[in-house]
Amino acid sequence: MALSSWLSRLRSSSKPIYSNLKNSLVHKQNTRLARTLIAGSENGEKPFQSSWLVMAAAASVASIALQLRNNDGSSFCDAPNINQIGKSIGGNGSTDYLVKGTHTKVPQGLIEELKVICEDNMTVDYDDRYSYGKPQNSFHKAVNIPDVVVFPRSQDEVSKIVKSCNKHKVPIIPFAGATSLEGHTLSPNGGVCIDMSQMKNIKSLNLDDMDVVVEPGIGWMELNEYLEPYGLFFPLDPGPGATIGGMCATRCSGSLAVRYGTMRDNVINLKVVLANGDIIKTGSRARKSAAGYDLTRLMIGSEGTLGVITEVTLRLQKIPQHSVVAMCNFPTIKDAADVAIATMLSGIQVSRVELMDEVQVRAINLANTKNLPEVPTMMFEFIGTEAYAREQTLIVQKIASEHNGSDFVFAEDPEAKKELWKLRKEALWACFAMVPNSEAMITDVCVPLSRLAELISRSKQELGSSSLVCTVVAHAGDGNFHTFILFDPNQEEQRKEAERLNHFMVHTALAMEGTCTGEHGVGTGKMKYLEEELGIENLRTMERIKDALDPNNIMNPGKLIPPHVCL
Repeated sequence: MALSSWLSRLRSSSKPIYSNLKNSLVHKQNTRLARTLIAGSENGEKPFQSSWLVMAAAASVASIALQLRNNDGSSFCDAPNINQIGKSIGGNGSTDYLVKGTHTKVPQGLIEELKVICEDNMTVDYDDRYSYGKPQNSFHKAVNIPDVVVFPRSQDEVSKIVKSCNKHKVPIIPFAGATSLEGHTLSPNGGVCIDMSQMKNIKSLNLDDMDVVVEPGIGWMELNEYLEPYGLFFPLDPGPGATIGGMCATRCSGSLAVRYGTMRDNVINLKVVLANGDIIKTGSRARKSAAGYDLTRLMIGSEGTLGVITEVTLRLQKIPQHSVVAMCNFPTIKDAADVAIATMLSGIQVSRVELMDEVQVRAINLANTKNLPEVPTMMFEFIGTEAYAREQTLIVQKIASEHNGSDFVFAEDPEAKKELWKLRKEALWACFAMVPNSEAMITDVCVPLSRLAELISRSKQELGSSSLVCTVVAHAGDGNFHTFILFDPNQEEQRKEAERLNHFMVHTALAMEGTCTGEHGVGTGKMKYLEEELGIENLRTMERIKDALDPNNIMNPGKLIPPHVCL
């Protein structure tokens, strides 16, 4: 059958498929052929008269035809189910941790433009670029590294850099504190890495409004040092070294999220450079607004795929008048998790509820020459007036005793409290001290609070039967827990075993109406779980937003949205 006749029949018999073909051609910039399909002719030509039209149409028709292969409505763009292709969860080949990409040499014209914009604040040195392409905090790798690294000093420079990259269709990879864990800053296609570390100014502090306007390169710890004399602090506390821009990009949180919420709840307004170089302000400094789409929340968690954040207005909190830190031991991990749930249900506004299993406590003992009981341990923080904080402590002590808790101790001395939280904050480094020369695959699942005890119990059974050393730490007050799975990066079987455990916990969490990532973000590592969690239509909607704001796909390509999703 002639191609033109086939398309004519396709148009009359299946308008949705014909429409998909037309849209596919437009999306791929085959605009001449698309107009031919729409109008039937162009410049007096009969449809598909010329050979290039026939070949282009044939390729696109073949792509659309492949979408018809399944009776269940799934398409060539849809991700195959692991079980359908004969691979069990965590089996050989189920995870490609080496991120592939196609690399095109950066045009010399762009290099010259960047030299004018950035002057000496850029590098093409291989060793410098290599350190940006191979992050130390993530086990994910990429086949390529950035071609250029630039260090903008102002929002205007960022805008000019992005505009030049968009003109040359060269990928952009925003880079901040390099503490992300899921391959967010990899450069699988090469391109220009924008290091925001030079933009770390505090632009204004508004004491009466309890907000602060900062540039993205400032770290949360630096910011809190600045705020402390004013009696204020920014309440999110992810890993040391994290910067405000990266925290916005990944929608992070930390141990204080149970009381103060996540990054989504603590950002008032952003300034963002879009893919075409335009600068937008996503809101005002007002604490609430009903004016238009909530672009602030759209950008938070977008992981650099929609724009580069250049300014952030943050909500601040008063430093608590008084605080008490408490610890308690439990015979089983389920007992400990049950206490976290019971504490939240009691209505106490606890500021931290942290859980560590016996393996993690053992690592802390070894790394810090401590002698803590090596059993599941809970840590709490209560804040408020002195009387109120102590009252909360006593209530939780009673709850713990009803769930087999023992050795309940608490501290009010500032140095003693700081020492206790330091042990928890440095839990990962303690693991590396216990298993030298290892890497950590860090899980990040989160479930409704009522399912936390079950999820941790089931995970511990699987972890306990593994040959790898695995520790559990949890932000137990909001259903979020992590496992540090320690493995030798030079032993492929160990990496596969780590992946198997990671898969197990993610799919168990998803079966409990949870999420594959509570606070670390998607990057490249969690993309494979998004269709199961969110559904294909959700992902296609995300792709439409991405395509509208970044038609040349230069903004951190290959991240967040799975590659199989198409419009």
